[in-house]
Amino acid sequence: MNGMIGDSVKGLAHRRLFLLGVIAVGALSAGAYLIICAQKYSLGFPLDDAWIHQTYARNLGEIGEWSFIPGQASAGSTAPLWSALIALGYLFKIPYKWWTYGIGVTALIATAWLAVDWVRTRDRALGVWGIGLAALLLLEWHLVWAALSGMETILLAFLSVLFFWMLAQEALNFFSVGVLIGVGIWIRPDALTLLLPVAWIIFIMYRGDLRQIGAALLRVIVGIAGPFLIYLTMNWSVAGSVWPSTFYAKQVEYIVLRQSPFLYRYFEQLVAIAAGALIILLPGILFFSIQAIKSRLWERLAPIIWAGAYIGAYAFRLPVTYQHGRYAIPTIPILLVVGFEGIRIWYAEIGLSRVKRLIHRVWIFSLGAVVAIFWWQGSQAYALDVAIIETEMVKASRWIAENTESDSSIAAHDIGALGYFGNRVIIDLAGLVTPEVIPIIRSEVDLDFFLDQNYADYLMTFPGWYPRLVSDRELIYSTDSEFSPQAGGENMAVYRWH
Repeated sequence: MNGMIGDSVKGLAHRRLFLLGVIAVGALSAGAYLIICAQKYSLGFPLDDAWIHQTYARNLGEIGEWSFIPGQASAGSTAPLWSALIALGYLFKIPYKWWTYGIGVTALIATAWLAVDWVRTRDRALGVWGIGLAALLLLEWHLVWAALSGMETILLAFLSVLFFWMLAQEALNFFSVGVLIGVGIWIRPDALTLLLPVAWIIFIMYRGDLRQIGAALLRVIVGIAGPFLIYLTMNWSVAGSVWPSTFYAKQVEYIVLRQSPFLYRYFEQLVAIAAGALIILLPGILFFSIQAIKSRLWERLAPIIWAGAYIGAYAFRLPVTYQHGRYAIPTIPILLVVGFEGIRIWYAEIGLSRVKRLIHRVWIFSLGAVVAIFWWQGSQAYALDVAIIETEMVKASRWIAENTESDSSIAAHDIGALGYFGNRVIIDLAGLVTPEVIPIIRSEVDLDFFLDQNYADYLMTFPGWYPRLVSDRELIYSTDSEFSPQAGGENMAVYRWH
């Protein structure tokens, strides 16, 4: 008995030490990114969309409104739960950047820790491999970038790992799994895709027993229903549609990209997220899949099925790969875990062959080297992304706040920083808070007429985005910043419309 108690205490101590190590590595990884970013230009966010969340969060936390423009309810936030979490910082007067970074880094650390625990449900003797897996997740550059992006991406990544961790538990509660999916929809509607792997697990568990299959699926659906219906109702009440306006606007804006062959679009999605550790782990994913099929452990294919379907959904409906493939980033922790497990399984089966052991060592060394190289490259990409947003969108928005009439109306495609700093009426050319624009979002002729009809005073844009709209307009301001042209882009400009 004393020996069992001693082992239990020792195990608990090891878990606490492991958790402290995960927290330390995660904080150091993210902290280094912020230091590099501050040295490049200043702290900020690498996406203008992050400022959309900040604007919704500020209005919710300070004046209790779900709005982008105060007094005008709208459904322009695809991730209301993320905006609400940020709003707590405004409510309690915590500096918004540090609060937002803190949420993201906490989600990154929790993702790494829970991913290791998920693997332990199948491999209790994980040992030092668990440390390697945690470090892999905490240093994967897409995930660090996402944790500091001010966006909900990292929170959906954590929820995905939590979902598969729940599916791996012996006491599996399908109602709770459904509730988790329902809550996930408040992070991003994409969480609804998690229905596919849970259905896969249910069909495998009950193997043709339609009664039990139906009962289990019903429990999942009932769990989803509450949060999902509230989500749909909220959108309907503020915007007159069940989905956020950005859900429709993005698909219309990028519909031209769907003209490429589907397989090409799918491959582009994969390339965007494989730039880094995943490219080294692809053989591990393949080996893991082969072993699951050979052993008839079909339930182990659920994470791969979900990741493949998730990427396929974006390739089909919204095939964009900009911003480092940020829409597909939530699949990265799942694929890293599967690939890492593949390496572990292969290592356990290689026997005493010197050649195989050499291959394994080269594989592990290559993985470490690639992670380190891409971590550094990712830090440079993050710093540049932030510098571009700060010196283009934020700088132009601050100029508008200081140099235009307080009652003026500003037309813009990037409205995040403008909404946060501009303090002006906004006509949103991307349709997020001006949904009337969505049907004409790709027609400059119609947008020209729309801006006239809605009495726009100024147009803030990158000139190349709307060449017809800016062709005969008076240029009154340009940021003239260095970072965007260095990256092959333009400077943000402000034109007088009326």
